[in-house]
Amino acid sequence: MGDKAGTRVFKKSSPNCKVTVYLGKRDFVDHLDHVDPVDGVILVDPEYLKDRKVFVTLTCAFRYGREDLDVLGLSFRKDLYISTFQAFPPVPEERKPNSRLQERLLKKLGQHAHPFYFTIPQNLPCSVTLQPGPEDTGKACGVDFEIRAFCAKSIEEKIHKRNSVRLVIRKVQYAPEKPGPQPMVETTRSFLMSDRSLHLEASLDKELYYRRPISVNVHV
Repeated sequence: MGDKAGTRVFKKSSPNCKVTVYLGKRDFVDHLDHVDPVDGVILVDPEYLKDRKVFVTLTCAFRYGREDLDVLGLSFRKDLYISTFQAFPPVPEERKPNSRLQERLLKKLGQHAHPFYFTIPQNLPCSVTLQPGPEDTGKACGVDFEIRAFCAKSIEEKIHKRNSVRLVIRKVQYAPEKPGPQPMVETTRSFLMSDRSLHLEASLDKELYYRRPISVNVHV
C-alpha cells in the first residue's frame, strides 16, 4: 500500500477480513541508546467489534527446537517478552502523540481506525534466524518479534486464528561505520610442579566480520 508521496505501508488483514493492521515498516533499529518506536494503526469492522475491545500485543520469543518436537505439553519455545496495548477503547494514560504516518492513516481510514504504540526494551536481543539443516522442517529456530491484533472482551479470552492478525517484525542493529580496535586477550597460568608460568595470547585480525573466515592468532 502507498500514497502519492511514495510512502510505503505494510498492511495485513485477518482471515475473516474484519481486522487489519497497518505499519510503516517491518524493521526497527536498535540505536544502542534507544530503539525505534513501533507505531501503527488497526482498523476494525464496527459490526464485528460490537461490545468488545481491541488489543494489540508485541511478543519476543526464542525458539530453540523444531516445532514437530512440541509434544506432551513440552514446547521448545520461550517467550522472552510480552506487552499488551488496548487500542480501543483508548486508555488515557497510555495515549501518546501520533506519528506523522499514524495521522495520515487515521485521516484516510476514518473513525474505526485506532493507533497503537510499543517501545521495544533495549535489553532484548535482536532478531536472529538460525540456518536450518537440510532435514529440518517448520519454523526456523532463533529470536523473533511478532505483532498480534484481535478483538476480545478481555485479554485472557481464547483467540482464534481466523479473527486475528499476526505480523512478524524485526529488531535490527547496524554495524558501526568505523571499525573498532583489534580484539586481543592474554592470560598467564602458573603450575605447581613447574618453576615457570605459561603465557597465552590470542588476537583477531579485525573486530567485524561479514560471513568471512575468522582468523585467530595464538602466541604461547
